[in-house]
Order: sequence, then structure tokens, then C-alpha cells
Amino acid sequence: MANPTVYVVHCVDAEGPLRDSPDAQAISWDRIDSMISEATSAEFRERHADPTGHGWIFSWFAADSSLSETGYPNDDPNPHEILDRYSRFLQADASKDELHWHFRPSFASGIPSERNAAFLHYPQMIGRLTRQVVERGWFPACFHPGPYSERSDTHWFLEQWIPFDFANRSVSRYRGLKRSIEQETGASMEWRRAVWDWSHYRPSYDDIQREGSCNRTIFKCLPTENHDRQLNQTETELAFRRADEGYPTVLAFYSRDSMELSPVVEYVYSLLKEAERKYPNVRWEHSGALNAARQSLGLRDIRPLELEAEFEKHDSGLLLRVRSNKDTFGAQPFLALKTKDGHFRHGSFEPLSHKREWFCLFDSTTIPPESLSRIGVAASDSSGNVHVMLFQGDGTPIPPTERDQSLYREELIG
Repeated sequence: MANPTVYVVHCVDAEGPLRDSPDAQAISWDRIDSMISEATSAEFRERHADPTGHGWIFSWFAADSSLSETGYPNDDPNPHEILDRYSRFLQADASKDELHWHFRPSFASGIPSERNAAFLHYPQMIGRLTRQVVERGWFPACFHPGPYSERSDTHWFLEQWIPFDFANRSVSRYRGLKRSIEQETGASMEWRRAVWDWSHYRPSYDDIQREGSCNRTIFKCLPTENHDRQLNQTETELAFRRADEGYPTVLAFYSRDSMELSPVVEYVYSLLKEAERKYPNVRWEHSGALNAARQSLGLRDIRPLELEAEFEKHDSGLLLRVRSNKDTFGAQPFLALKTKDGHFRHGSFEPLSHKREWFCLFDSTTIPPESLSRIGVAASDSSGNVHVMLFQGDGTPIPPTERDQSLYREELIG
């Protein structure tokens, strides 16, 4: 059935003060909090409501640390600073804002403000995501990258666990143009081969910018800062035109929490009102990233994903069995481990039943069970329903009320 709806998604890269950036002296948490308070007030949201009367919605894509990225994850005194701040904000706020995952690897210099395209080659990444699972019981279903083009290592990692990727920066006027030297190096937003008409697509296994048969869905998401790929009136009307043809369309764009949010909202709102005038038959509405992905893909599976775990002690070690009540998104859950000496490890499962049942044996050939302090198991289904289980190193369950995250709320996990 035709669905001439544009789902407007404002993604905010929640990076906090990048303390090694050139703007570090001008940007502080107090300054960021002040800017966010203005843009997220009920009055401001309602002043920029959609035609249905719903106020502006933000999708906060939280990075894992606002500190310099020169150290390994267990060297950071407060690695959950950003996640905790935005989780508390969403708890206290009555809006439909969502909380998701953002990661931007830096160059070898370790300066966070310097962008890079590497992902798995950046050793801190897995340790930090592991730490979010075991210390906050949090795991994402949506991802927004830093200011770079995703490469194959990023592609294959996300394909295992993250169903929705807001990464495509393709714009129509760039198709067929010669790439710059910066684009040739890969440390850029170059998405020339990807679809540019605001279609979403599943990528090819060996080319992230081509449509294929992979599992996750990639959505177009343009910057709002001064950039040659900035969201403008032409791009906005292109999304409305696609919806006018009967296709549900996600119009996603992004800004950063270290920049003023109110002018971004006002700018995009003016683009929407002009497009609305030209396409009166198109419905548009504010949406969180996860909700927009579900609506545009027609995903109606609202059953929660439920994981179950059993531990069996053997002479050789500790056996962990995990079962799911329905197919998980990827081939296996994400296995997060914390050792008693404070290190974080990412493990893997052996499958027993495709996307339904797995096992892992902790022994002297993998990781000795007596060295484990905490075990986390996390997964998402294809609709972005997430479930996280936490256990003490001996397999004793840790209920949500006893986790480190006093701000835990199931609805925020996404």
C-alpha cells in the first residue's frame, strides 16, 4: 500500500566536549547543556511541530567518551559520561527522543577531532562497546558514523549486530563528478556510488555503496553544517517527491551537540515548510531514527526479543548456553566480558541452531572462568528490539535494579 509519508529524523552526534579539538576552549558541558536546554524545551519543540501537531524529535547518537582517545578504554576515568548524561536527559524528558550509537575513530595522533575511516583497525572500539554492555546493560540497534565514508571493516562489523545504519551521504549533483584528493584517500564523506534519491537499501557484501543481499538497512543522512553535501531545499524536495510517488521516505540529517541546535532546527523547518507547499499531498512527521526505520520498512513485529541463558559448570570450565525466542538480527549475540583485573574482552559463540541457540565454553584454552568478573550478552532482532542480559562471572544473574546504571530504562535501548 502506498505510504506518501516523509519521516523527518534529526540525528545529533552526541560527542560532548572533544577536549583535544580546536574548539575545546569554547565548548564545555555547561555550554552544551545550555544549548540543548533551549532546543529541547516544550515551547521550542511545539513551535516547530509537524502537521499532526507533534513537536520536534531528536535522535541522540551517543559517543562513548568525551575524553582524549589516546588511551585504552579501561584507562578512561569516566567512559560512560556521554551515555549517562543523555540517558538521564531522556528519562527526565517527556518527548519521543531516542538514544543510539555513534563512533568516530581518530587518526594515529589520538586526537578525536581528527577524522579517520578505520573502524576495526581502531582497537579501542570493541573494548568500549563491550564496556557499555557489561557496565550499563546498553546495546544499540541504530548507528551513525563519524565524518567519513564507511569502509569494508566497518561494513562487516555492523552487519553482524546493528540493523539500521544512517550513513549514506550521497547527493544527486555529485554523481559522476571527479573525486577530490581527500575523497581518494577515503577520509571523507564520499558516497558517490550509493543511491541518492532518499531510498534506503541493503548493501552488497563486497560494496557497501551498492544494493545487495546483506541484512542491515542503510539510510541517507546529510550534514546541516556548512558543507558541500549539506541538506538544502533541493535535497528536501527530492525526499518529498519520492514520498509523493507513494514511497515511505526517511529524511535524515545530522548535527553535533557542540554546535547550536536551535538554528539547525529553524533552518530545516523552513526547508520542510517550503517542500510542504510544493507537495501538498505528502504527509510529513517528526520521528526518531528507530521508529522511522520501522515505519519505512513496514516492520510490525512488536514482540520483545527475549534471550535466555543457562550456565553449566564442568571440570573443564564453565559452559554458557543462550537461546532466543525468535531470530536475532545477526548470526550470534554480542558477547561482552570483563575480567577481575579490569580488562574488557569480546567473545564469540558457537551456533547450535541458526539465529536461535548458541554456546560458549570458558576454559583454559579461551578465557578461564575464574578470571571473569562480569558477562554480558546482547542482541537485536531485525526490527531493532534489543535485549541485554548481565551476569556475575560465576553466572549469577544481575537484574536491572542492581546494575551500575541507575538510569537504566528498557525503552531507551536502541
